[in-house]
Amino acid sequence: MKYNNPVVKGFYPDPSVIKVDGTYYMVCSSFQFFPGVPLFESKDLLNWTQIGHCLTRESQVQLGTVGSSGGVFAPTIRHNDGRFYMVTTNDTTRQNFYIWTDDIYGEWSEPVYVDQGGIDPDLYFEDGKTFFMSNGTDDFGIGGVVQCQIDIATGSKLSPSRSIWQGSGGRYLESPHMYHINGLYYLMAAEGGTEYGHMVTYARGEAVTGPFEPYPHNPVLTNRNLGGYELQGVGHGDLVQDESGNWWIFHLGFRQTGQWLTYHHLGREVFLTPVTFGEDGWFTAGHNGTTLMSFETDRIPESVIQQEKKLYTFGNTDWSLDWCYLRHPDAANYVLGEDSLKLKGTEVTLDVPASPTFIGIRQRDFNAVISSKVRLDGGEAGITLYMDENHHYDLAITTAGQGYKVIERLNIGDIKSVEHEVDLGDVNEATLVIKSANERYSFCLQSEAGEVLLGTAQTRYLSSEVAGGFTGVVIGLYATGEGSTAEFSDFSCEYL
Repeated sequence: MKYNNPVVKGFYPDPSVIKVDGTYYMVCSSFQFFPGVPLFESKDLLNWTQIGHCLTRESQVQLGTVGSSGGVFAPTIRHNDGRFYMVTTNDTTRQNFYIWTDDIYGEWSEPVYVDQGGIDPDLYFEDGKTFFMSNGTDDFGIGGVVQCQIDIATGSKLSPSRSIWQGSGGRYLESPHMYHINGLYYLMAAEGGTEYGHMVTYARGEAVTGPFEPYPHNPVLTNRNLGGYELQGVGHGDLVQDESGNWWIFHLGFRQTGQWLTYHHLGREVFLTPVTFGEDGWFTAGHNGTTLMSFETDRIPESVIQQEKKLYTFGNTDWSLDWCYLRHPDAANYVLGEDSLKLKGTEVTLDVPASPTFIGIRQRDFNAVISSKVRLDGGEAGITLYMDENHHYDLAITTAGQGYKVIERLNIGDIKSVEHEVDLGDVNEATLVIKSANERYSFCLQSEAGEVLLGTAQTRYLSSEVAGGFTGVVIGLYATGEGSTAEFSDFSCEYL
């Protein structure tokens, strides 16, 4: 059969996957968004359903006023003795911690902290022992993949932190994962930075503590030399074995906006690539060490149909799963209805690293039509295409003297400009429409006389190459202005 990549679209980076009793579970990074660490399940590797989040309480993660792309980095999910563990980093507070649950559909524990620095932590269980890894600097000042043994009940270190591998020579060694396969220990990592030079590398050894021999042909997986190919930035992967004994790697990558347009704004997404072990025990990945936008494979039955949801509305999404907030929201400012949304504005705007009245859903593809009817009582409310506090495009209704108007505002770095506006008189509601394409967004007002185009803006100015950081565009519904209220209805995001 043929399957298409990405298998999870939109801003869901740093995937980590396990298989437990025939079901696959996956977690992804969430950075400054809350709830933290989206959690998915699948029966067939291709179709993923979100079943929750790991970090659902403010007591589990301190986001406060963290900047965009701060907060929760690179989680790893593991399972041992009937218990699920998720280990991650709050990069803002520089703390590594893990939480656990005995019910994958229920709540997770309070955090258990580990006194080892670095980011991208991993847990490996063997013979009653727990090994903790991260990339950073060990107790002796040596950098690389750093490992210690811990007490899984308390997080206390039972051995010094030691650097066990320095990678293959690429910059920004990260994402270490340990596996025991056919009597050997495989240590997989990412190098090259999570941009166009990203790559997956690995080494193997006869003991969990090393020494480790690097794969002679590292990197095992990268698209760094595929100029003019849509899929770039391949790296940061996790191995998993399917029910038939085949191996796969789930990893991040991103789709650039055009063949020769080296910009991406949808964020880093989840890709699936086949892995093959040779008779010598080394494994290879993908098509000659690269990842493709589609693979032909006999490893997945023809009966498996890869599904793709094209329409997102208030009615067919779950507020607690599909939607997210910026940092820790004040619940009093949100009334989440079955087919409507009411927001209470505050003095906090989208332009500061705080928690404005904002609820968002990730943009999952380039071509889409996004619309909502908005009714305003004071202040401002509308739809924002949000990359970070310094890079977002807003289509909104705002007060204008004794009346109202619709504005198109572009926020690009230090430049914040209302490009176009339409006077509504004393009418305080309108249907706002944003049309998305690879290279441009178009901002429209739907009226009885037809559609009024306010203007367009290039997607590149919301890209990671311009804005920096590690997130992707989130389609946000927001309200600002102390004492203001807004009601959203007929929301739709349809992918074309």
